[in-house]
Amino acid sequence: MQFTISTRRLLKHLSAINGVVVSNPVVPILANFLFEIDHGKLAITASDLQMSMTTELSIDIVDSARVAVPARILMDTLKGFPEQPLTFSIDPNTYAITICSANGVYKLAGENAADFPKLAALPKDTNQITLSSAVLHRAVRQTVFAASQDDIHPALGGVYVILGKEDARFVATDGHRLVRYIHKSVVSDVPQAFVVPRKPLGLFSQLLSDIEGDVQLKLTGHNLYFQVNDTLLVTRTIEQEYPDYENVIPVDNPFHLDVNRTDLLNALKRMAIYANRTTHQVKMVLQEGKMKLIAEDLEFSNEASETLHCSYKGRDITIGFNAKLLIELLNNLASEEVEMRFEAPQKAVLILPKTQEKQEDVLLLIMPVVLKSASEHPKA
Repeated sequence: MQFTISTRRLLKHLSAINGVVVSNPVVPILANFLFEIDHGKLAITASDLQMSMTTELSIDIVDSARVAVPARILMDTLKGFPEQPLTFSIDPNTYAITICSANGVYKLAGENAADFPKLAALPKDTNQITLSSAVLHRAVRQTVFAASQDDIHPALGGVYVILGKEDARFVATDGHRLVRYIHKSVVSDVPQAFVVPRKPLGLFSQLLSDIEGDVQLKLTGHNLYFQVNDTLLVTRTIEQEYPDYENVIPVDNPFHLDVNRTDLLNALKRMAIYANRTTHQVKMVLQEGKMKLIAEDLEFSNEASETLHCSYKGRDITIGFNAKLLIELLNNLASEEVEMRFEAPQKAVLILPKTQEKQEDVLLLIMPVVLKSASEHPKA
């Protein structure tokens, strides 16, 4: 069986789902793409058992066939080709695959598609939510980075999505910072909430950055389906209950600071160079109308300070932050001016963009760190 397809077209579809493939899968067959050819359609699937992504494209063929194709070899081969038509020949008995280019022939060993895990079918009778790809991309981009990277609390390793009758809420936290994103254009007649793992959301967000259109979202049991154009993502939700995040958001932090986001971000990046490499601690000294940032690493005798002009109203406060975490929060805001709200050096700090997109509400929170005196730092 043969079909012909352009290098660029095939590589674009494979690149969209290649991030699902892991280097050392628990089940060896998952190191492959699943090719399913059926009456002019080529469906390509990648899976890691917890999630799968399928992309479809049309080809000029009426036959049917299924074969597992080694993902790494295929991707590396396609990346080395200039744009040109490639002819794929598949032996249905041995699963051998031959790729013919303008100047060469490449043979690789496929595997029996029957060994590939059976994919969850897209339900047709489940409540469906429709939202624009731009809104979902923005919601994921502004939250997924704040999800926890460890496995101690599984629920924190994902984004908590609450679909209600008035808005949609996306929440992520790692225990040190929190992001809550609300969009009022996305509503659901049937309120539902679920936790989506960080990895599939991140991969799907990358796909959405190049796509315009609507995303169809369906939840059945613990399987969540995202469909956009010719690509389908299926992922298991995290079954552990998400913590009550609203309890950690301060109701009223009385001391307000207005500052240029870029100025603060660049100053923090400079301070981070001189901060302790383990704690990344930066001290912020707030006084009426000004802010001073201080970083030091006594182990290597490094120290830096910088004063920024700002609008601050409140009592004098000296507070510490993990510069790395604060930089990531500020990096994910578009507003040029931000407002920071304080209560005390040990209390959570709110960060709010001064300008926001229509129908959205973005709130960021960061926990301060306990400031260490010079006597508590290790000596060189």
